Order: sequence, then structure tokens, then C-alpha cells
Amino acid sequence: MKKNALLILAVSLLLFSNSCYYDSLPPEDDIEIPPDATISFEEAVLPIIAKYNCAGCHDGSLDPDLRAANAYDALVPDYVVSGNAAASVFFQRLPGKNHPPVGISLSNNEITTIEEWINRGALE
Repeated sequence: MKKNALLILAVSLLLFSNSCYYDSLPPEDDIEIPPDATISFEEAVLPIIAKYNCAGCHDGSLDPDLRAANAYDALVPDYVVSGNAAASVFFQRLPGKNHPPVGISLSNNEITTIEEWINRGALE
């Protein structure tokens, strides 16, 4: 009787644990930013910086200073070439691209958003 109860418990736990487990995340939908849309740092890029707590390391002791009050001025023009993401150090070194390992990677949509922000003039 105990053997059957333990077997049922083990099978139940196994089924329950697998019902909440994903081998991979569902595919991310690629975003399409309308060509005439204005992309601002404050509304589009700063939330990405905040989401990943980039200011945890880039807090003024490590350049660029990505604390919310300083981030735009710290990035533009020293790390961002307005209109040219490919030439922008900020874009080249995003986590998931050429940034030293920090345990995170930006999603494709987040990278696209930052790229489009820069290519469309890096507006504040």
C-alpha cells in the first residue's frame, strides 16, 4: 500500500513539474516599427535600460553612466552616432551582441528598438 502511494505521489509530482516547465521560451514576435513613427529615448530605450538594471553597473563609476537622470547625455554623442547604429559603440556593445558576459541578453525586439532609435536620430 505504501509502495503504491509513493509511486502515485512520485508520478504526480513528475507530471506537475513538467506541466510548468518550458524547454525554451515561445518565439518572440518580430516588431514592426512604422517608418514614420517617432522613437524617443525616454519612452523606448530608457525602459529597456531600466528593465535590465544596466545602471547597477553603469552607475557613474563605469562609463557610460546609465542612471536614468544621466543616461541620454552620457550616451549621445559619445556612445551614439545619431543616424548610424552600426557606428555607435552603445549599439555594438549591447548585452547579447559584443558586451562582456553579464548573464543577460536583450531580446531581438529590444535590439531592434534601440537600433531604430539610433537610426532615426537618437531623439531624447
